[in-house]
Amino acid sequence: MATATLTATPRADTGKGVARTLRRNGEVPAVIYGHSREPQSLSIPARDLDRLLQHISAESTVVELSMDGKTSRTLIREIQRHPFKRQILHVDFQELVAGETVVVRIPIVLVGTPSEVRSGAGVMDQTLRELEIEVDPANMPNHIDVDVNELTIGHSLHVRDLKLPAGVTVLVDEDASVVAIHAARAVTEETVAVADPDAEAAAAEPEVIRAKKADDEE
Repeated sequence: MATATLTATPRADTGKGVARTLRRNGEVPAVIYGHSREPQSLSIPARDLDRLLQHISAESTVVELSMDGKTSRTLIREIQRHPFKRQILHVDFQELVAGETVVVRIPIVLVGTPSEVRSGAGVMDQTLRELEIEVDPANMPNHIDVDVNELTIGHSLHVRDLKLPAGVTVLVDEDASVVAIHAARAVTEETVAVADPDAEAAAAEPEVIRAKKADDEE
């Protein structure tokens, strides 16, 4: 389980005008909520938040949020960004409760390189990059490793093939493809040409006939 720390300041004032003022002053409006607490409005230094998000996977990192000398373990549930600027407009935090499971998306990391991909004969296609799971935050993995070293052309791995930590419940179709190895395009075209040599001869024949006809006319 990955963790990070962040400091926030509780605030009583809310509304669009307050949010705009906070952003002008280098703060990001935020809220923390959970089933055992009332939603609490916060403000967070924009620079600290930007620095944090550059180094974590936001959806699967437990953020220890410090407020008024108290610390709450949270997950970032939503980040609202400006449509064309890099500015963060708002952040939602969910407080974690001991023994209460949460639904998160965990990155899938491919480990290794199949020999046919290294040689250029094959191409690796990762079709699923995140896995949606339900888990106790205390057992939440940072990511899911998938060993692809032994994969060969024409073969694939599915969600059902993944090795998951104890206590993790998968919330996607277990038949969903994660990664597959395909023949490289150049190799495929070369194989077709060798398999059908008559096609090349047939394609060349009209040119020979036209050349002979031109000689006869002369």
